[in-house]
Amino acid sequence: MSASIEELERRLAELRAELREALRARDTAAASRIRRALRETEAAWEQALGAEPDGGPVAADLGSAPQTPPPAHLLSTAQPGARSSGGAIPVREQVHQSLTLLGAPGSPKLISSVYEAFFTEPLVATKLASLRRDEERSFSAQGYARPYYICAALTHDRLTPARGLLAVSVWPLDRRIVAPLSPRADFLAHAVGVAEQIRRLTSAGHAPSGAAWRLLRRFALNIPGAYDDEKLDPERIVTAAHAEAEVHREADNSQRRAAASRALDQLSDAQQLFGVPPMRNVLGNAADGTR
Repeated sequence: MSASIEELERRLAELRAELREALRARDTAAASRIRRALRETEAAWEQALGAEPDGGPVAADLGSAPQTPPPAHLLSTAQPGARSSGGAIPVREQVHQSLTLLGAPGSPKLISSVYEAFFTEPLVATKLASLRRDEERSFSAQGYARPYYICAALTHDRLTPARGLLAVSVWPLDRRIVAPLSPRADFLAHAVGVAEQIRRLTSAGHAPSGAAWRLLRRFALNIPGAYDDEKLDPERIVTAAHAEAEVHREADNSQRRAAASRALDQLSDAQQLFGVPPMRNVLGNAADGTR
């Protein structure tokens, strides 16, 4: 039987306390073991949160993103720009909600467009400029104190932060890697995430916003067989995206997994989330005579 959200949260608190003790004792072996347990428990917490009533799968398996169902509040039908009664939602939570719906690393502009289309408050893309740096500083200071972090996607060759892409820390590492085929594979995952969300809203008797339909149309126009007339059909878009994704799946997954294996062997926990600083790569290349 799966653990409840409350049980997982208690376990997370216990593991964080154990990690602090291991770090104070400089027990690196224990700290490494506890960090692995933390990552596994955080992933279970994220999955349990998404499986609450009224949630639903973000997208079928495209081989390019973790398929964690979104929580029930993703079914918001408030108009863009409306404010929630509880006050402003933190930017990191807004980004997390958008990325969970998309299911793959995304740019600030796309993240902002998704939030405008589906959620109750505006998300200004310029606010995301310093978010990743803030998250990295928080992780450096507190370790795994939060259930998730907004982190970087990593380039497959140098394991540096992929320019302009954000991801979620609880996603498997290989799904945060950007290999040569990954931008297209992730685009298809995004299309499925948006189409599935619109389909979920209409099935629940809610009318998706005009911004949501415009966003879906942008995806459909760039997927063969997804949109040949004036009517947008989310199910058709999902089918077309799956068909193309299958073409890229094997090669893309192979490159991502190879890079993720290197990252797990070579990088610290923080570097696995936020990447190797580009300057370190420059210095490393200069030292071995490469460019």
